[in-house]
Amino acid sequence: MEIKDNELLRQFEIITETGLVAIEYSIQERKLFLTKFCNNSNEDEELHNEFIKTVLELAQERKLKVVPTHAKFISFFRKNRKFQEMLPPGIKI
Repeated sequence: MEIKDNELLRQFEIITETGLVAIEYSIQERKLFLTKFCNNSNEDEELHNEFIKTVLELAQERKLKVVPTHAKFISFFRKNRKFQEMLPPGIKI
């Protein structure tokens, strides 16, 4: 999966058959705030989860902590406990 980090729009993007799928973010003090998930009528849940996993692996490479602020990301963290260590101290999901 090829992810484009569009720094101007502050979003990670992938192109699918149904269009653009994006995760909007904000970076502050070595923390990656995941603020919005834009699926643009793409309902493939497996693709969404793979996209989120790839973004989290990218954040791990950059040594960033992750703060999920959108309900989709919070539910992803609840289902995938292995990413819990990426949360900053004091945030429990």
